[in-house]
Amino acid sequence: MGSACEFSSAGRATGIPGVDSVAVDASAPDALTVQASGAETLYNCANPGSYTEWERLWPPLAASILTAAERSGAVLVTASNLYGYGPPDGPMTRETPLRPSDHKGELRARMWQEALAVHEAGRVRVTEARASDYIGPTLPVSSGLLAMYAKATLAGKTASVFGDPDQPHAWTAIDDVAATLAAVGRDEKAWGSAWIVPSAPPRSARQVPRALGESVGMGEPRLRKIPTWTLRVGGFALPILREVTGALYQFERPYIADGTETTERFGVDATEWEETIASTARAWRARL
Repeated sequence: MGSACEFSSAGRATGIPGVDSVAVDASAPDALTVQASGAETLYNCANPGSYTEWERLWPPLAASILTAAERSGAVLVTASNLYGYGPPDGPMTRETPLRPSDHKGELRARMWQEALAVHEAGRVRVTEARASDYIGPTLPVSSGLLAMYAKATLAGKTASVFGDPDQPHAWTAIDDVAATLAAVGRDEKAWGSAWIVPSAPPRSARQVPRALGESVGMGEPRLRKIPTWTLRVGGFALPILREVTGALYQFERPYIADGTETTERFGVDATEWEETIASTARAWRARL
């Protein structure tokens, strides 16, 4: 049975039945508290700006959302990523310690620890769902590295890739992110902990464009590896390249997310890979 939803945005309608759109500055706690009044759950699915803007935009935004949850009594559920774990030594699970290696991971870890401290003080109820890189038909074709690779592949062009294109990497279906957020938001056993969103078995940055292309009848993708040294040199002039270099470890070693415990506790299963690939390829190609 569904529940009424309110979506905070720039005022754009979602087109989803039962979801009302409202324009509000989420970094303004008083305004956000008014909108959160009466809500059972407050979902923080924000992703403010590019990497270069995170340090400026994230802290006031996260603090405002946490304050609104505390004042309204709503459960705070945050959509997060795996950056806080830093370079992994094995599959990332709910028990993996946070060991960030750059400011993006440090920021994510700090925001969670601050929210958890307020939770442990009994002032708010919080939980977090951590996903790997998103994949899915509703994502913009310009969203993230995978989309960049896929856009080139589906257009019959050469894709420029970072890191080692043959390292296994977890890709999380966007619908599974939504299912996990909903599950942990309504189950009090989830509160006070962070959970890994279930993902299909990992595929490399070479395998994913290949699968997307095959799904719509295209041949082997053409990949061109960008040398790491060029990223490092370019980072002196372009801050965004410096930020990409800081996250490059995700594509230089196995990057695997294990959401088994989430599946066992809340019944959320990863969408079948073939289903995700087929729907994503059709949608993305239609938008090129």
